[in-house]
Amino acid sequence: MSAYRTTLRRAGTVAALATAGVLAAAGVASAHVTVHPESYAKGATDGVLTFRVPNEEDKASTTKVQVYLPTDHPVLGVLVTPQNGWTAKVTTSKLKTPVKTDDGTITDAVSEITWTGGKIGAGQYEDFNVAFGQLPDDTDQLAFKTLQTYSDGDVVRWIEQTTAGDDEPENPAPVLKLTAKESEDGDETPAASASTAATSTKSSTTASSSSSDSTARGLGIAGLIVGVLGLAAGAFAIVRSRTPRS
Repeated sequence: MSAYRTTLRRAGTVAALATAGVLAAAGVASAHVTVHPESYAKGATDGVLTFRVPNEEDKASTTKVQVYLPTDHPVLGVLVTPQNGWTAKVTTSKLKTPVKTDDGTITDAVSEITWTGGKIGAGQYEDFNVAFGQLPDDTDQLAFKTLQTYSDGDVVRWIEQTTAGDDEPENPAPVLKLTAKESEDGDETPAASASTAATSTKSSTTASSSSSDSTARGLGIAGLIVGVLGLAAGAFAIVRSRTPRS
């Protein structure tokens, strides 16, 4: 019993350590600067982007956050939500390619937002909200390169972009996915229609499979009934053949 209990204790210790390691790894992996929601429709209007900034240092606080907005695919009509304890500085830049809108041609757009004056302590995070008037419709994603400055002078550069097929970089930039938008008449785009068609095909296949299964079950039951009747007939014949001899 002593050896058995020792083995159980060792197994429990190993399991606990493994679980702790997995949780720790998950915590590290999720401690990046991220943007929420993760996706918007192309050309979406009047929305809000939230940049979540966690503090990864145990002995220093985050004191400055700089978010860079792309100017090759600009976000129009940017407004910053007041943040308690933080002061936001908004920088605009001339666009190489002006954007035509219903309200006229846009030649300038916000290229950087810097928050200072506040503090994000160890084990904490801060959400920075940014409202927008319109997202671009000519790209599939937007990368918001971000610099995070700590009270000890350390600067973490969240600027690396993920390449398809490669592992996630150590310091990835927050990325907003831009999905297909609805057409002007309210119908889905070709990609969305294809997805709907695939779903319908799958449903039809499932229904067909279900019908086939029902037919097979019916035939199986019928076969069992015929078999039982055959056995009964055979037994009756045997009993009848033995009666004269008796």
